[in-house]
Amino acid sequence: MSKKSTLILDNVKVDKLVHGGQGIAEAQDGRKIFLWGGLPGEIVNVRVTKKKRSYFEGIVTDVISRSTDRIEPVEPEVYLSSSPWQIMSLNAENNAKQAILEETFSREGVDIYKWGNFSFAGNEYGYRNKVELGFWGDDRGVHYASYVRGTHGKQIITRNALANESINSVLDDFLKSLNTFIYKNKYRAGDFKTVIIRSNKKGEVVAALFTKLDADFSQFIKPANLKGLIICYSNPKSPASVRTKDLYINGDITLTDTLMGTNITYDVFSFFQVNLPIFEQVLGRIDYFSGGIPKIDMYSGVGAIGIPIGMTDILVESDENNVKMAKMNASNLPIKVVHATSESALEYIDDKHCVIVDPPRVGLHKDLANKLLEVLPPQIAYLSCNPSTQARDVALLQDRYKIRAIEGYNFFPRTPHIESLVVLEKK
Repeated sequence: MSKKSTLILDNVKVDKLVHGGQGIAEAQDGRKIFLWGGLPGEIVNVRVTKKKRSYFEGIVTDVISRSTDRIEPVEPEVYLSSSPWQIMSLNAENNAKQAILEETFSREGVDIYKWGNFSFAGNEYGYRNKVELGFWGDDRGVHYASYVRGTHGKQIITRNALANESINSVLDDFLKSLNTFIYKNKYRAGDFKTVIIRSNKKGEVVAALFTKLDADFSQFIKPANLKGLIICYSNPKSPASVRTKDLYINGDITLTDTLMGTNITYDVFSFFQVNLPIFEQVLGRIDYFSGGIPKIDMYSGVGAIGIPIGMTDILVESDENNVKMAKMNASNLPIKVVHATSESALEYIDDKHCVIVDPPRVGLHKDLANKLLEVLPPQIAYLSCNPSTQARDVALLQDRYKIRAIEGYNFFPRTPHIESLVVLEKK
């Protein structure tokens, strides 16, 4: 059976960039085109990767008319997979993210007088202190790989431009150890899911390898430049890299970083911010606005927000591993660490504590939002990696709260991801 012919949409004009990172254009038949690789104002040709009744998805193949904001990507062969905004100037990226934030909140009917300046700090490359990489095998052995955007295929990568130098410096040695072990035991690349590699400011590096094999890894050679390595069995029936059973550990898989003068310890599995210079800016803003108000952190992770800013009485966290780290970080402080989901720890919310929330992408649980409206804490500091759900939640709260500050942050340069902070004060 012959393959379907490739559909190319010629000479389409990119209107703007939208939440999620794609450009949007319009086909001749009126259908929207969501495309990667184009910038606002450009005339481009698009290879269609998905065709639906009401829209297309695609990837730019040719730029007919070039935007003045366009630059050459530093990873021309693989940038679309991990950091598709390498093609624009940093100033254009910051402006696009600010525009997406403003449009997202406006669409939800959030009453905003003025946005704060969109903030960037640190480096536009080499800033990530954590990466997770997949694998691909061929007759030369096992390689790091990432998915090709718009397909189910993979492409080989050797370095990650967003990762810091400490992480990139261990990639080759770790891959050599993995290939040696695979060859000796006659395993396959497909027996392994992903590896997490993360580092701290000091340059110490730890790793977690996820495998579908419930096997003996005692002969796996940990590279000398890894502080610690853990190998975990992960259920083969799930595509996700989930820590099902610990098979092997060599060294110490914990790291420590200093935030606002406070040491915070975390391990290779912990939730911890990947771009610390800009994260410390946000901590300073939360500290500034919350002043002398006692605080409760409802999605605390390892305590990376609640502990450094001080005057926090309660940390609430659902992940068992994060709770372990949070208790360690708060061990010498008068802080209660609660192992619970936010919606099952509502009794800790009162009308005297500032409530700090940094929820997952789904936003606030509806029971938590309702509790906030019932109790009316004096202040809510809401940090989010998903402006859509954040805008939805702020719209729900705005009848009883006014916006004291609303600010966007470029935590993830060269990618479409946006972080935003909203500080709400009871009316």
